[in-house]
Amino acid sequence: MLSAAKPKIADYPFTTLTPSIGIIRYRDNKSFVMADIPGIIEGAHEGRGLGLRFLRHIERNSILLFTIPADSDSIPEEYAILLNELQLYSPELLDKKRVLAITKSDLIDQELMREMEADLPEIPRVFISSHSRYHLHKLNDILWQELNS
Repeated sequence: MLSAAKPKIADYPFTTLTPSIGIIRYRDNKSFVMADIPGIIEGAHEGRGLGLRFLRHIERNSILLFTIPADSDSIPEEYAILLNELQLYSPELLDKKRVLAITKSDLIDQELMREMEADLPEIPRVFISSHSRYHLHKLNDILWQELNS
């Protein structure tokens, strides 16, 4: 939704099947490149899911954007699983800047978002919705700021 890229998506735990590159048009004719890399699931460092094949792509990125759905059983727990998989694959990945986007936020109300905030990791984060385009510009602002800080 952020770029003109059209990756094949479906309701799998890892969202996309192949990496996809997109140019994000930002303000004042600025832009940056975003790679949509198939997601990490528990056990990816051992080859589970799409496994090691795609973990290698993560090493080339300057920022890691974690996307976790708002209807997750536990966003903090899912985030911890993702960090653990990165550490088990390559501890140096934990040194990269990280941003958290809570997706499917059109499914929850503002009050629930405020309640959820208290349990979220202390990294730049934003509630977004690709469906309604809620806060996608805010996500771009956060990514731009992190890329240029």
